[in-house]
Amino acid sequence: MHQLQKRTKDLLDQINAALERLHIEDKLQRLAELEAELLAPEIWNNPAYAQDKSRQLAAVQAVTEPWLTLQTQTADLVELMDLGDDSLQPEFETQLSALEQEYGQRRLDLLFDGEYDDHNAILRLSAGAGGTDAQDWTEMLERMYLRWAEKSGMSTSVIERSSGEEAGIKSSVIEVTGPYAYGKLRSENGVHRLVRLSPFNSDNLRQTSFALVEVLPQIDSPEEIQIDDKDLKIDVYRSGGHGGQSVNTTDSAVRVTHIPTGIVVSIQNERSQLQNKETALKILRSKLAQMQLEQHTATIKDLQAGESANWGSQIRNYVLHPYTLVKDTRTKYEDRDATGVLDGKLDGFINAYLERGDK
Repeated sequence: MHQLQKRTKDLLDQINAALERLHIEDKLQRLAELEAELLAPEIWNNPAYAQDKSRQLAAVQAVTEPWLTLQTQTADLVELMDLGDDSLQPEFETQLSALEQEYGQRRLDLLFDGEYDDHNAILRLSAGAGGTDAQDWTEMLERMYLRWAEKSGMSTSVIERSSGEEAGIKSSVIEVTGPYAYGKLRSENGVHRLVRLSPFNSDNLRQTSFALVEVLPQIDSPEEIQIDDKDLKIDVYRSGGHGGQSVNTTDSAVRVTHIPTGIVVSIQNERSQLQNKETALKILRSKLAQMQLEQHTATIKDLQAGESANWGSQIRNYVLHPYTLVKDTRTKYEDRDATGVLDGKLDGFINAYLERGDK
């Protein structure tokens, strides 16, 4: 019984240390602020704002509640063992093993120690050179990330999508909401290369295609990344619907240019001009935050012009012919189940990157 008590108290010490590293107290304070804000009746005068705050609340709860439950259950078990009822030892052993297993699964959270790792994520997918093959490859990646998010219990929303003329997509912007969405997906930032027999030429030749994946921390609060209005150029133009048809009678599409860095974000998702502008500014803030991480700058004003991810940073090869293999160029992690990977089996690649300690 003594050894069992020691194991349980050691586990509780590890959990408490983990809570401190995860800054749970700060997160609980943020939780209280969001709950108070959502209790105010006037917040629902702006439904979009209120829903955004509700999503933030759910995200913080998803991070804090499992750890706090684990802490409470372990503390309760310590108290029960201190009562010294040896007849319950087999039951205590079962409970402790379950708690240790839960802690083992939760320990991955400790790897998410980056500044924005607990934020939601924005994925920007862009087809490279190669015409229809590259656009089809970009759509395959879009499906891969949507399937991964679904399997991981995260929710997704396609903010912007541009279809190819023949097949596939030219670009896609996806919002991914869930615990540590950015922390998990930041490993995907870079160029993804596909080698396969092309389904788009009569000779069925081997084809290499490229797509760029940009992973940005979603910055919900303008206070996190403050942008000077004089640094912005905002253009309004006519939205184009599917197939390039003009679907709006008003100019609702918005193009926002951040003059110092040259970053351009365009949104024309058939929404109102105001919604498109808000979405474009949110993506711009997210992109500037990502650039700050990469360039290690203290402020936005210190950023150098240039794209966040670029076409020189190839991170992963997907080979479907003459053999099947998916291999990460940074961690050397590989998986021969290429079909499974393209169906959302990404956790092996994500964990290998996290455990390697890349930021």
